[in-house]
Amino acid sequence: MPPPPPIESKLEKKLEAAASERRRLPSLHEFFRPGGILADSSLAFEHRPGQYKMAQAVEEALTHRRNLIVEAGTGTGKTLAYLLPALRHAREQRQRVIISTGTKNLQEQLFFKDVPFLESLLGPLDVCYMKGRANYLCRQKLYALRDNPLLRGLEEVEQFHRISNWERETETGDRAELVTLQEHSPLWHKMDARSEVCLGQSCPSFEQCFITQMRRKALDSDIIIVNHHLFFADLAIKQQSDGARDAGILPDAAAVIFDEAHELEDVASQYFGVALSNARFEELARDVEALLKAKGVYTASIPGACEMIRQRARLFFSALPMPNGPSGNPMGRMEFHDREDFLEECGDVYMGALNALEKLSGELERLREVEEASGLRKRAQDIQAHMKFLLESEETNNVFWIERRPTGNMRNAARLLRSSDAAQAYSTHVQATPIDVSGVLADSLYMSYPSVILTSATLAVAEKSAIVAGETTPGFTHLRKRLGVPMPKELIVPSHFDYAKQALLYLPNSMPEPRHPEFVRQAQEKIRRVLEITKGRAFCLFTSYAQMRDLHDRLLQELPFPLLLQGSAPRHVLVEEFRNTPNAVLFGTSSFWQGIDVQGEQLSCVIVDKLPFAVPSDPILKARTDAIAAAGGNAFADLQVPQAVIALKQGFGRLIRSLNDRGVLMLLDPRVRTTRYGATFLESLPPYRRTDDITDVERFFEEPSPAGTK
Repeated sequence: MPPPPPIESKLEKKLEAAASERRRLPSLHEFFRPGGILADSSLAFEHRPGQYKMAQAVEEALTHRRNLIVEAGTGTGKTLAYLLPALRHAREQRQRVIISTGTKNLQEQLFFKDVPFLESLLGPLDVCYMKGRANYLCRQKLYALRDNPLLRGLEEVEQFHRISNWERETETGDRAELVTLQEHSPLWHKMDARSEVCLGQSCPSFEQCFITQMRRKALDSDIIIVNHHLFFADLAIKQQSDGARDAGILPDAAAVIFDEAHELEDVASQYFGVALSNARFEELARDVEALLKAKGVYTASIPGACEMIRQRARLFFSALPMPNGPSGNPMGRMEFHDREDFLEECGDVYMGALNALEKLSGELERLREVEEASGLRKRAQDIQAHMKFLLESEETNNVFWIERRPTGNMRNAARLLRSSDAAQAYSTHVQATPIDVSGVLADSLYMSYPSVILTSATLAVAEKSAIVAGETTPGFTHLRKRLGVPMPKELIVPSHFDYAKQALLYLPNSMPEPRHPEFVRQAQEKIRRVLEITKGRAFCLFTSYAQMRDLHDRLLQELPFPLLLQGSAPRHVLVEEFRNTPNAVLFGTSSFWQGIDVQGEQLSCVIVDKLPFAVPSDPILKARTDAIAAAGGNAFADLQVPQAVIALKQGFGRLIRSLNDRGVLMLLDPRVRTTRYGATFLESLPPYRRTDDITDVERFFEEPSPAGTK
């Protein structure tokens, strides 16, 4: 008779069995079917065939290492449709999956709401949440300030004590936990974990570092939830370092799922481009001076080098050509197409700034007793390299441009422009942006991840050839071209909502063209009439600040409802005020067209003034349209219309957010009915009921609503 197995082997088998059981997740059918796990949960369950179909498509793409594009209409339940397949793949194949969202709001919803919900049904899940380094506290910087405080005023002293007490309690170091800390706190900048002065493994606080802990948790996780900005910042760093394994912050993964994928081209363009501003020079000089004070180091040469950087940067940025807008307003963008002429006329100013950076870099190299100096030296070298690229590069896939932005709110900037302190009203930026990111993504994104999955409620655009042929199903040609997605599977999942019953699209038939002198007056009349019918409870979305303010001021005296105006308070404050103010009307521009979720009768109407075409003079758009035309394409049909269609779908998408929502959409731009391209917009929208008769709007709100609906 063989001897009994040792106790240790029995225990190992039990642990292995437990681990195996923990690793098993339900099949998609077990989870999504009627009477299944989701149906028995706390959610008000209604079987959604589209959700199940999307989940199957995601699982197939992950299993077969394929790319996938999915438009999942609002109400599909797409987060669960990709979360469960991602979790199953990660556990069964032991391959990590990254999920990237367009906004921190969705990122937080996934981690703090959707994942805990799944854990209540499936047990513990190995999921982590990552943001950029600037969102986390650097313990070493905090301790340095504690030992040698360099605080300005009582407010910074009070904030320092609050952060110091919080550091002893927090497990993540995420500044989002400090709800009372002002958004642009200058003190946080002195203590965040950005890498410029990071000592890495030589740091005394390395083991307790929040970034170290976050990286370790990511390595042990099946799913990592990030946002697009962090993902592409990390991807760009890895590309610049030729794929070095220790570059960046995100670990290797078998797949990436992009939610809100309609934003990818803009975000990728930002991180694969080059940007330089006068603020970068000032921040470098300020941080060098702060480091010397914090370390108690005295040197006669470095303060002079910092002052030289400030002076030379001021000369360089003031010499740059600048846009002149209405009434001589210098704010805005312009293409920097005469760089050779600038170097010929102002080469001494340019070389002066480069030499100042070179001098500071050399001085920092001699400061060997201060470890953090090497990070600041690298910053000086990076600024130098970016400056040379922006002024001397002959790279043909980049558009070079200049922008002036207000340093505060627009009203304060306007006041400063009229004063002797006009230079303080704006910051100056020189930038290079890729004209076509598809090639960059082919070399970095698609080569790094065997499976890339793109999803959003707004990705598909009706194609002209399909409309001519009498077909109305939108497609993904625009997205495939712009992002260069290789051989993707494609799926459109209709919304779970009954748009024909829940929404009415009102297209007034007597509106003049947007450029007609009468457009604003008639828009005022139409908006007032509809808001009287809806009793406020509306978003009025505009394509320009000037028109937004003009119509807000015109209607302020005509309507008895609270009118909220973008710019009068931070966006999240205005949205919360809208939610809590009966009959409120919110006037907003581009930042209010997406990422806002207001359910219930408080939002019963969305009004859009014009088809949201991008400004044709924008240097990035102009470069892209020129490139398409040079290749023999039709830039208007291939780029400008699809971009505007997706933006309109996003804006209208604010209205119907649940099965119980109902309301009216109004588009004031007559071109949607009077032009050939207007059909592309109408055929790309959900199947709303349409009317050009105001009495239909009145009847819509007279109709009895099902219990609990708008």
